[in-house]
Amino acid sequence: MGENGAGKSTLMKILSGVQAPDEGSITLNGEQIQLRDPLDARQRGISIIHQEFSLVPELNVVDNLFLGRERTNAVGVRRTDEMRREAAAVLGRLNVDFSIDSMVGRLGVAQQQFVEIAKALLAEPRVLIMDEPTATLTAEESRQLLSIMRDLVRQDIAIIFISHHLDEVLEIADTIMCLRDGECVGERKNGEVSHDELIRMMVGRDLTAAFSHSRRSHQQPSTARSVLLDVRGIRRKPQLPENSFQVHSGEILGIAGLVGAGRTKMVRAIIGADRADHHDVTLRGQRLRIHSPADARRAGIGLVPEDRKGQGLVLGASVGENLLLSSWKTYCHPLFRFIQPRRAAEAVREQIRRLRIKTSSARQTTRTLSGGNQQKVVLGKWLLADCSVLILDEPTRGIDVGAKGEIYQLFRELSDRGIAIVLISSEVPEVIGMSDRVMVMRDQRIVHVFDSADAVTEEAIMSYAAGGACA
Repeated sequence: MGENGAGKSTLMKILSGVQAPDEGSITLNGEQIQLRDPLDARQRGISIIHQEFSLVPELNVVDNLFLGRERTNAVGVRRTDEMRREAAAVLGRLNVDFSIDSMVGRLGVAQQQFVEIAKALLAEPRVLIMDEPTATLTAEESRQLLSIMRDLVRQDIAIIFISHHLDEVLEIADTIMCLRDGECVGERKNGEVSHDELIRMMVGRDLTAAFSHSRRSHQQPSTARSVLLDVRGIRRKPQLPENSFQVHSGEILGIAGLVGAGRTKMVRAIIGADRADHHDVTLRGQRLRIHSPADARRAGIGLVPEDRKGQGLVLGASVGENLLLSSWKTYCHPLFRFIQPRRAAEAVREQIRRLRIKTSSARQTTRTLSGGNQQKVVLGKWLLADCSVLILDEPTRGIDVGAKGEIYQLFRELSDRGIAIVLISSEVPEVIGMSDRVMVMRDQRIVHVFDSADAVTEEAIMSYAAGGACA
């Protein structure tokens, strides 16, 4: 465990042959080894599931699973039937519901995560490294994965498990090691360390309850504030039936639901990222014509996307360039339309400081940041854009426990300024803890709205999301 940028992923890249160490040694089963590359590590029985996917979107599930290790006969002809049987068997172990013929690029993020896990299991590893494998999964899918991990341990497979979810680590780990600033700051047997002590080891300070300073029960209810965003009759046949909702000024509206419930599809249709057959979007009483994300941005609506790597960042650009992507015109000379470097540089420095982005400078390439710090850059980009409505799709995914509290406080500061926030999260406690109202989706539809998050429970949300008794 450790905060974003603590060195967890870098250490795992060394252990899996992706990067070479400057010093030190690696011993496997009593034998000191030197890993030449990831293939060498895999052949020795070390497999890694990276935090960022290494899949080919244009290939189907079977071809991704066997890429570089195709089953062939003596003359080099692919044994397609054999590969399909093995693929079906390993996906059956994971109890997933998508076809082995599915194009990976058309799968959801959680489904792609299971493809990555299946790919690692096909190698029959002796050591399995899992870097944030549950970050994209629902609570039920995470429990399913933890159960699979227990089965693998019973088969004498050693697992290194990186996670920001303390409850998962405390539930499944035998030994817990914490990194901070690239160094090991503590190693404990599970059962010998408390939740609070683990946090102190990670962040080097005490943390109050994540939501305690972000709730505003003393303020007027959302329904007493003016409607800022009004979405009516948004639909896209056959994937998205008709849905309508409102968001008030200064409100955080949480949207809960299981993976595939339609939350991301709906908000992408609102901002014009996906085509909608019909939608009536009104901002401050003025009807908008939104045909693209650029139209939404000009109207004052921003989206922090679920897929930060593919949709939220230009990975080859610098941190500063990414932070200015949605607001560069703000820092242009009013007559000559070129960027004023001092104003832009000051804005970038302030955003790096405010979000505590761990980077050597604003010129550092975004690709080289940790996943959590990349997510902070996406957030910073839209904070600089000065939006009236901010849609956040899984905004704290991959962000450590220390930074989450700061991000939550930031969201509340934004809503205190009158900004309307739509928060999509698979973490039900996060939805309840941060939201003024909670909307639940199932099968692409809005099935229930809780008018006050203070009265809602995790059980009630999950019941509506899964089609249980409450629904």
